[in-house]
Amino acid sequence: MRVRASVLQVCCVGCACFSLTSKFLNLCRRYQKLQKIMKPCFGDLLSFTLTAFVELMDHGIVSWDTFSVAFIKKIASYVSKSAMDAAVLQRSLAILESMVLNSQDLYQKVAQEITIGQLIPHLQGSDQDIQTYTIAVINALFLKAPEEKRQLDEHVNILDCPLTEMAHILAQKQLRSIILANVIRSTKPINDEMAHQLYVLQVLTFNLLEDRMMTKMDPQDQAQRDIIFELRRIAFDVECDSNNSGSIEKRKSMYTRDYKKLGFINHVNPAVDFTQIPPGMLALDNMLYFARHHQDAYVRIVLENSSREDKHECPFGRSSIELTKMLCEILKVGELPSENCHDFHPMFFTHDRSFEEFFCICIQLLNKTWKEMRATSEDFNKVMQVVREQIMRALTVKPNSLDQFKSRLQNLSYTEILKIRQSERMNQEDFQSRPILELREKIQPEIMELIKQQRLNRLCDGTCFRKISSRRRQDKFWYCRLSPNHKVLHYGDLEENPQGEVPHDSLQEKLPVADIKAVVTGKDCPHMKEKGALKQNKEVLELAFSVLYESDEYLNFIAPDKHEYCVWTDGLNALLGKEMTSEFTKSDLDTLLSMEMKLRLLDLENIQIPEAPPPIPKEPSNYDFVYDCN
Repeated sequence: MRVRASVLQVCCVGCACFSLTSKFLNLCRRYQKLQKIMKPCFGDLLSFTLTAFVELMDHGIVSWDTFSVAFIKKIASYVSKSAMDAAVLQRSLAILESMVLNSQDLYQKVAQEITIGQLIPHLQGSDQDIQTYTIAVINALFLKAPEEKRQLDEHVNILDCPLTEMAHILAQKQLRSIILANVIRSTKPINDEMAHQLYVLQVLTFNLLEDRMMTKMDPQDQAQRDIIFELRRIAFDVECDSNNSGSIEKRKSMYTRDYKKLGFINHVNPAVDFTQIPPGMLALDNMLYFARHHQDAYVRIVLENSSREDKHECPFGRSSIELTKMLCEILKVGELPSENCHDFHPMFFTHDRSFEEFFCICIQLLNKTWKEMRATSEDFNKVMQVVREQIMRALTVKPNSLDQFKSRLQNLSYTEILKIRQSERMNQEDFQSRPILELREKIQPEIMELIKQQRLNRLCDGTCFRKISSRRRQDKFWYCRLSPNHKVLHYGDLEENPQGEVPHDSLQEKLPVADIKAVVTGKDCPHMKEKGALKQNKEVLELAFSVLYESDEYLNFIAPDKHEYCVWTDGLNALLGKEMTSEFTKSDLDTLLSMEMKLRLLDLENIQIPEAPPPIPKEPSNYDFVYDCN
């Protein structure tokens, strides 16, 4: 405690005198001299000092711009050392992050002292807190880097590269694979802070696409037009050289025909399609990547739709442009990361060109959904809405790879989306609101009456029951049915199981419904209480029911199956004015009630139902507008 108090006193005095840097360096030098004597305690003393320093700086008493290069070098030396106390390393990384975020001048100095090669070992360790602080430093430097500093020559060694050049570093397979292997796919669960830093890294990486997204295509730029020629060449396997034989008009006609097949809006000059920002040139980049790296799928989509003559062709060019714009909206390209978001996707760390691969999967999904919906050009916006929903639902499960994302999309067909929408609509808040619940209560008696009539009609049709005896031979039958006026049960013995309905005249026994006292089931039945009856199996016990009439007289039943058991017990209870409680009744009620609710609310789709009824308007001052029929 004395050591901690002395450290805090030193830091407080330094802060008050605005000379915290020199005090801290002097303190570090003293600790270095004491290291030989108090080596086991040195890490603790230094970590306490750094902790106090961080907490004091968080109060904003001293400006970060007051710190010297020597102080930065000292903190950076703790980060660059291979063997350093974990607490000291954490505090040092936290200080570097705060310097970068709070001072543009310190950003330049910190970026010159730290290289990616010094940070990689910290990512490869097992301490998730240190990994989190390390990624936070990378994010902070990337966030503060000027636009012109975010590019790097491909031949520069990444391990010796200062962190001022971030675009190439983040695209490097080495760093990405290290984060993927040691952080994302680690056996340890990812905590919220690490998830936030990975989300920030993901957003900053995708923000590198903002420049292309906001760049319009210049229709006069030959290099950019050559990309469109390349798309045409790959799709139709033709030469795009301007020196081709034939007149200029013939070549223009041929180009116009091919650009129409490619699905561009402007068939004469498709470069105009890429003047809309967003997505600008990013859409053309995605199309070229798809054509080059997934050539078979590209050619199949283009030729499949260009050969159709039923107005159901999916325009590849227009779809690619709108899809790129949609993906930029979903991934929030160009927006700053949120402070409280943890929504990172592991699959984007599995590929060097993850956005382009993401586009390639989604453009094939769009073509598949278009065919499933049998869409035409008028349905373009509807298809895009369904595709957006498919992508968002697939992303919610956080697939670990692009292949898993693709597999998830396979299970989200247009038919499945319709089922999910309908299910969610029935479970949404509107269906739990008071007006909807009141409507259900109003409809339910009508549905129960319908089920009751169905049960009584089944009793009027009658059922053949098998007689159960203690002997093994059980080939005796008897038949029971309800009279059409629902007043009498007719029953009698049969020699064999009838193939059709049994006429009333052949059933000699009668039981007036008015004489029935009760209906009992299961173990309460008299024929289940008799000697030897309890030895019957469980299935027979579940199918048994009896009708009590007069004082001690019973009519005993063993239903042929569960369905007949539910029909007869429900029907007999309905005759007695009691509630029908079988599982079949509950199932039928849910099904019929759900169907009736959907039909009645069909005209209210996308209309918000108010919680309270609208107020009744005031009465008019006179009724002169009423027409007198007389």
